[in-house]
Amino acid sequence: MARSALTREEVLEAAAALVRRHGPAALTMRGLAAELGTAVTSIYWHVGNRERLLDALVERTVQEMGALRPAGRTPAERIVSVARTLRREIRARPHLIAMVHERGLTERMFLPAQRALVDEVHAAGLRGARAADAVRAVQFQVVGFLLVERNRERSPAQSPGEGELWDPGTAPGDPALARALGRPADPERLFLLSVRALTEALLTGPAGSADRPPGTVTGPEDGPG
Repeated sequence: MARSALTREEVLEAAAALVRRHGPAALTMRGLAAELGTAVTSIYWHVGNRERLLDALVERTVQEMGALRPAGRTPAERIVSVARTLRREIRARPHLIAMVHERGLTERMFLPAQRALVDEVHAAGLRGARAADAVRAVQFQVVGFLLVERNRERSPAQSPGEGELWDPGTAPGDPALARALGRPADPERLFLLSVRALTEALLTGPAGSADRPPGTVTGPEDGPG
């Protein structure tokens, strides 16, 4: 018997769950109807055809990614919390994020996070180009770290692996380093280490950098002469 009193939100939640588990190709109207225990016509009535369903999922994902709330006592702590939330939310829905990107809505999706970061860099006293660079640096750090993570997760088994390449003889002057590099990486710890170091550097950098045009790289001529 077909299920009654189905809501649009229930349809979208079930569709999103299917995409998260198996990717967009696994999302069919018939399969979604079976998942919900309803008739295919009911799915069409709530969300339209498959393309309109995919559009609705993309819009839903954009809205979900905009619901982050910074946490912490200081601007630096809140910036790190935004970065951690972004990484966690993107990792939780890679297929849906890919759909957002394919529809050209990536910048819109990141806008709420950028606004949250702007609030925090302003609270830390940064303004102008320096504040803009700080916001983008944190965003790029999150996305770049995620790309490396995903690449490592998807790469074939390595032979020899890090544990075999880094033995005490590889770094005779620093056996502790060899032992550490021989162990599997801890992505969560490395992410926090890198984003905290980046945030500290961005918020405590030389005040003169606030006057540089966006994207300016300090060269040898900018150092003490």
